[in-house]
Amino acid sequence: MFEIDASWQMALQEELRSSHYAGLIEFVRGEYAAGRPIYPHSEDIFKAFDMTPFGDVRVVILGQDPYHGEIDGQPQAQGLSFSVSAAMRNPPSLQNIFKEVESDTGTKSQAQMKHDGDLTCWAEQGVLLLNAVLTVERGNPGSHANRGWEQLTDAAIQKLSSERGGIVFMLWGAYARKKNVLIDTDKHLILESPHPSPFSARTGFFGSKPFTQANDYMQVPIIW
Repeated sequence: MFEIDASWQMALQEELRSSHYAGLIEFVRGEYAAGRPIYPHSEDIFKAFDMTPFGDVRVVILGQDPYHGEIDGQPQAQGLSFSVSAAMRNPPSLQNIFKEVESDTGTKSQAQMKHDGDLTCWAEQGVLLLNAVLTVERGNPGSHANRGWEQLTDAAIQKLSSERGGIVFMLWGAYARKKNVLIDTDKHLILESPHPSPFSARTGFFGSKPFTQANDYMQVPIIW
């Protein structure tokens, strides 16, 4: 529980040894121990880091916090931003992401072609599907904000910015776009747009073409 991929342990060692990180883990551990419905499951908290090691990151798609709902008794959140478990009905934001993939690239997402919203196939190609906050209480969005997760995920973005090059950062919505100050634009590509939620997708997410822009920037394209 609460183990993170070795490459990220190395990259984030200063943060992981800090007192505020220790306090964060104590809080989260206590929430699970108290029997509160916390999402995702504890073994999936660091799934984004585990699926996409530090040296493999080519794209970062930043969300805010995990899905706080459930379907048929199962949590939507599974540790990857915007992603849900296979065979689960796709949330509206993910439906809109898939619409933009098809409009942008001319073909359905490979995840959509499997008729599910599990974006593991993106993570395996170097897409870090990172939420700024990694846990949430069921039915209570933002409930674990300002507990310390943001310091960890900001540190991850800064490390990628300073120690890597040629990464595409997709910042969707006002919250994510505030993170652009952490990124060196001389070394990386930032793609900003409104959020893909139904409330804002038609104000600029649709038609923003982030997927072809990302592939044009990188030497090896992502199969979206």
